[in-house]
Amino acid sequence: MANILIVEDELPMLQGLKDNLEYEGYLVDTATTGSEGLKKLLSNQYHLAILDVMLPEMSGFDICKSARSKGLKTAIIMLTAKSEEIDKVLGLEFGADDYITKPFSLRELLARVRAILRRTGAEELNDEHRIQQIGNLSVNFAGYTAKIKGEDVKLSHKEFEILHFLYAHKNETVDRDNLLDSIWGDNYQPTSRTIDNFIVKLRQKIENDPNDPKVILTVHGIGYKLIDPL
Repeated sequence: MANILIVEDELPMLQGLKDNLEYEGYLVDTATTGSEGLKKLLSNQYHLAILDVMLPEMSGFDICKSARSKGLKTAIIMLTAKSEEIDKVLGLEFGADDYITKPFSLRELLARVRAILRRTGAEELNDEHRIQQIGNLSVNFAGYTAKIKGEDVKLSHKEFEILHFLYAHKNETVDRDNLLDSIWGDNYQPTSRTIDNFIVKLRQKIENDPNDPKVILTVHGIGYKLIDPL
């Protein structure tokens, strides 16, 4: 399993990145100051470090420069709130492997992370941890693949997205409106009946008895809950 260090002093950003990377199957460690981040980077073995540039005590640039001067080969992505070319150049000159300018999309960050880990061979460590067992269905959300007893099962893109959202909020009641907004957004607003139809299709693949569901439960008047027996 690939091991990632995030050094970020904005706590909501730090927690959001940690949660999403862990959900993708990575082991994640964190630090909130530059000095703490450098200490962890030099004393532990990580496959990747994600460093914010603007940090208390010590900048991300200084962490990167110091780590490289000591011969550390860990892959590094720099996060910067600035878009000036000089920041990008400095980051690369100090030994960063990539940089992302804030604000950035989660999808972009995950794509950059996967690309770097593929180049270093660490991404292969994560493949087996991406398989989630949901009822009868074995799902790889990153690869958009699903199987039942080793046989490929076809899920539509929307089925994957709905199942992914429910799994991300497993054991929690998910409001129908929240689910609709998260999957379809503001540009197109389907009816709640549309969601119900997708749930019926998912239950046919997941449940032993779709008419007596044990995995995706209906919470009457509110929405749905995906039960994780583990």
